[in-house]
Amino acid sequence: MPGRALILVENLSVPFDRRVWQEATTLRDHGWDVEVICPLGTERDTEREAVVDGVAIHRYPLTAASGGPQGYLKEYASALYHSIRLARAITRRAPVDVVHLCNPPDLLFLVALVLRVIGRRHGVRTRVVFDQHDLVPELYLSRFRPKRDALYWGLRVVEFLTYRTADTVISTNESYRAKAVGRGRVRGSRAFTVRSAPALDRFKQVPPEPELAKGREHLLVYLGVMGPQDGVDYAVRALSQLAERRDDWHAAFLGGGDAYDDVVDLAHRLGLDDRVTFTGMADTPLVRRYLSTACLGIAPDPLNPLNDVSTMNKIMEYMAMGLPMVSFDLTESRVSAGDAALFARPNDVDEYAALVSELLDDPVRRKQMGEVGRERVAGALSWTRSEESLLAAYATVDPDPACPTTPAVTDR
Repeated sequence: MPGRALILVENLSVPFDRRVWQEATTLRDHGWDVEVICPLGTERDTEREAVVDGVAIHRYPLTAASGGPQGYLKEYASALYHSIRLARAITRRAPVDVVHLCNPPDLLFLVALVLRVIGRRHGVRTRVVFDQHDLVPELYLSRFRPKRDALYWGLRVVEFLTYRTADTVISTNESYRAKAVGRGRVRGSRAFTVRSAPALDRFKQVPPEPELAKGREHLLVYLGVMGPQDGVDYAVRALSQLAERRDDWHAAFLGGGDAYDDVVDLAHRLGLDDRVTFTGMADTPLVRRYLSTACLGIAPDPLNPLNDVSTMNKIMEYMAMGLPMVSFDLTESRVSAGDAALFARPNDVDEYAALVSELLDDPVRRKQMGEVGRERVAGALSWTRSEESLLAAYATVDPDPACPTTPAVTDR
C-alpha cells in the first residue's frame, strides 16, 4: 500500500530536474504522498516552499562548488546540513515510509539513517531507495584525477555504505545496475533499471526558424551541461576541423556549466566567433526553437570511466525531436541511440568532423535516422517503460500492510 515518500536531491532544483520530477509525479499518480527536498534554483524554482501539482517541495540555499574537490566537500556539507534540518521538520508531522536518495553526492545515506531512527521511535520502518544518477568514483576519475588515489577509494567506501543502507537500488541503465550488483553487492531482486526518458510533451516540434542558422544552410545544435567531462571542447575542436571542409553550417550551444567560459574562449581562439552561438542556459521554448530548426545533434562526450557507462540526456532529447546525431563510440551511447547516430572513434575529433560532414551531405539518411530515434523514445525507451520499473522497485518497499496509515507526530 502506498505511503509517504520523501525524495532527496542535491544536484538540481525540482521540478527543473526532469528525472526526479517524472519520478515524483509517477509516485503521486499511484497514491504516494510525495515531498521533495532540493536546493533553490537560480533563475527558476526560487521559492523556499512550494506545492506543485500536489507535490510539496522544500528548497534550501546552496552555493555551487568551484575549484577542486575541496569546493565540493564544502557544498556537500552545506547540503547535508539543510537536508537533515528540513527532513526533521517534515517528520514533525509524520515519519516517512520511504526516503528516496538521488546522488550525487553519495552522502545522503546519512540523512536516511537519521530518518530511520525517527521512524523507529514511532513504530515505522523507514525504507530507503537509492536512485543512482551517477557513478561518483568514476566521476572523480573523469573530472579531477585519472588515477585511483586515496580520495577515489574514499568515494568507493561512501558509495558502498549507500548501497548497504538502501533496501532497493534503481539505476539509470544496465551498466550502472551491474555496478550495484557487483561492487555494491546488491541482490539482483533489489536492483532495478529505471532509464531516464524525455517527456515527449516537452519536446514538440515548432515551426523552424532558418534565421537561427545565421544565413547558412545547416544548423547544428549541442544541448546540455558544459562540465569538464562533457566534451564540449571536443565539439569545438571538431567544428574547427569542419570549418576547413565547408562553410554551409552554423552551430548553437545551448546550456551552461563549469566549462562554459573555457569553451567560449576556445571557440574564439579557433576563429569560430561567426560560426557558433552560445545561448547559455536555455528554457523549454528556446530549446524547441533550436531543435526544431537543427538538422543534426552534437553528442561529443569523450571516452572516460564515467561517460562510457552513462546514459546521456542529450542523446535521448535529440531523438525525442527526431534529430540524427554524431557521437563518440561509447557503450551506453550505442545502447541509447542505436541507428539514430553515427559513431566516431572515441575522442577522435577529425573523424567526428568527417561524420558530421557526411551527414550534412545526406538529407535522406538524416531523415531516416531521425525517425528511428523518435520511434525509440516513444517505444522501447519511453518513460512509460521506466514507470513500470519504478513502480516495481517501490513494490519491494511498500509500507507494511498491517500499518496502512502513518501515525501523526505531535511531540517533536
